[in-house]
This record gives sequence, structure tokens and C-alpha cells, in this order.
Amino acid sequence: MSLFSTMSFTTLLSLLPWADWAAVCGFFAAWSGYATFASRRAATHASILGATNRIRRQWMLQTTHREVRVVDGVVVQNLSTSPSFFASTTILIIGGLLALLGTSDRATELVQELPFATRTTALVFDLKLLLLTAVFVYAFFRFTWSLRQYTFGALLVASAPEAKAYDALGEVGQAQREAFADRAGRVVGMAAETFNDGLRAYYFAFAAIAWFFSPLAFALATAGVVYILYQREFRSEVLAVLRGDWES
Repeated sequence: MSLFSTMSFTTLLSLLPWADWAAVCGFFAAWSGYATFASRRAATHASILGATNRIRRQWMLQTTHREVRVVDGVVVQNLSTSPSFFASTTILIIGGLLALLGTSDRATELVQELPFATRTTALVFDLKLLLLTAVFVYAFFRFTWSLRQYTFGALLVASAPEAKAYDALGEVGQAQREAFADRAGRVVGMAAETFNDGLRAYYFAFAAIAWFFSPLAFALATAGVVYILYQREFRSEVLAVLRGDWES
């Protein structure tokens, strides 16, 4: 059994050149490493997610002052349309990739006609398709979980006591307002974070497409995606506007 496992592992390693394995390992290291880095940096530095989370909490606090919360329900519904759209789109992409797996021989010939594309076997082409499929499957699960979390946020908004009930309790009511804003804002913020994970998977899927050209293109595309994500999350103009330190 041990010999079989060793032979299987050796066979697996021999399927791809070392440059391809290095690019694949770098891809997953960059993805997981940037996700960890972004999460930790957002706790101490300004970020798009941190700025919008503060706005979400303020929104939920204002909700407790409104007698009629139709607008809040509409906003939550509109926010949930984005993960719903991406989840539906991702299903179509996954279906297309699985269908392409069944015609990998002809697809390999087509890819080899592209300029600068490396020549590979049908098996290696299938491995590249499987990587893309795995990325989009992960994105699908994140989008659908985000959709459910927005549903939980809508339930919290609907279950909030009326504004008069908070006002009647004085300081205790104000403390309850703050607690509700913290809880509801956090739930909606978690939905946004999960949706952001799905969008990040789409960005890295574009990097994975570069693998069809060459391992070097794959590595450069991965580095480019990390750079773009960092600039948009921590250095973008919209972040300056959200923080209020933007000058027109």
C-alpha cells in the first residue's frame, strides 16, 4: 500500500514540469497568503471593507430611529442581488468548463494554435480545466453563503423593535440600540466579506487562465492580480472618499 502511494505520488509529479508545479504552488500561496494578509491588515489599516463596515453599522443604528423601514428592506434586497447574480453566472461557467472537459482533445488543439501558448497533452489540459473549475466552485459556495447571510440581515432588520420602544427605555434603550447596530451591522458586514471572497476568486480565475499560455504567464498574472487587489482594497480613491479625506 505504501509502495502504491509512493508510485502514485511520483506519477502525479511527473505529469507536469517543475515550472508548472512551482506556478501552481505559487498561485495557491498567493491566494491564501493575500487573504490572510488583507484580513490582518484591515484590522490596523484603512481598507474598503473596514470603511464600509462602519457605514453598515451606522446604517443599522439609523434603522432603529425609523418607524417605517421599507427603505432598509429594499436596500438589503438590492444588496443580495449581486451575490445572487454571480452565483447564477458561476453555475453557467462551471457547466461550460465541465462540458469542455468532455472535448479536451479538440480544445487542446485549439489552444495550441494561440500565439505563445505552450504545447501540452490532453491530460495536462484537463488538469488546467479542473483548476479553473475548482476556483469557480469555491466562488459559488461563497456567493450562496453571502446570499444567505443577507437574508439573516433582513430578518434582523424586520425583527428590530419600533423606535418608540427604544425611546421609552431612556439610556437602556440607547444601549439596546447600540447593541442591535453592532449585531446587525456585523451580520451584513459578514455577508459583504463573503461576497468579497467570491469576487476575489474571480480575479484569481483570470490568473489561472494565463496557465494555458505558459507557467511564466501564470506566475506573472498571479502577481498582477495580487497587486490589483491590494491597490483596490487599500490604496483606491473610493477608499479615500469613504474615509472622508478625499479632496476634490
